[in-house]
Amino acid sequence: MKELLLIIIGSSIVNNVVLSQFLGLCPFFGVSKKIETSAGMGGAVIFVITIASFVTGLVYNFVLVPLGFEYLQTIVFILVIAALVQFVEMFLKKSVPSLYNSLGVFLPLITTNCAVLGVAINNIGNYYDKGYSIGLKLLYGVVDGFATAVGFTIAIVIMAGIREKIEYNDIPGPFKGSAIVLVTAGLMAIAFFGFSGVI
Repeated sequence: MKELLLIIIGSSIVNNVVLSQFLGLCPFFGVSKKIETSAGMGGAVIFVITIASFVTGLVYNFVLVPLGFEYLQTIVFILVIAALVQFVEMFLKKSVPSLYNSLGVFLPLITTNCAVLGVAINNIGNYYDKGYSIGLKLLYGVVDGFATAVGFTIAIVIMAGIREKIEYNDIPGPFKGSAIVLVTAGLMAIAFFGFSGVI
């Protein structure tokens, strides 16, 4: 239980995928204009990363390793992630069309979001090459994936909240638009680096 708690805190806050590892910046900047859209994107990313962590773990342990095809992990993981994103896209298009329309091009971009692929590959290095049992490898990988996705959601929702407030402020001319967003992201990253004791 203690190890799971450390994984959750470490992956979601200390090693935040966006603000500490700088993965998944495209949707972070592109979708973080409104809190509702950001929360929807976060929910989609949580689903995709959590399920992808489990499925890629199964594929790696029961298909790639026994056949000696570990070197194909990146290609196979991208195919798995693409299939999951298609499922999420079809579900949102049918069930929540307003969210589907507001996410726009960024929903299919989850397929090529380096955060999703990065989590799957990191799990292989962090847990699967150690002496854990297959059950523990899968459990740690899924918990790590879920916590990482929650960290992504925390970061994107905080950024959306700040951007909504920025709209009502008088920003100096040179900082308007993308500049203030990048400055805000940098300050958020500095704050999150504090959790790891870097600052």
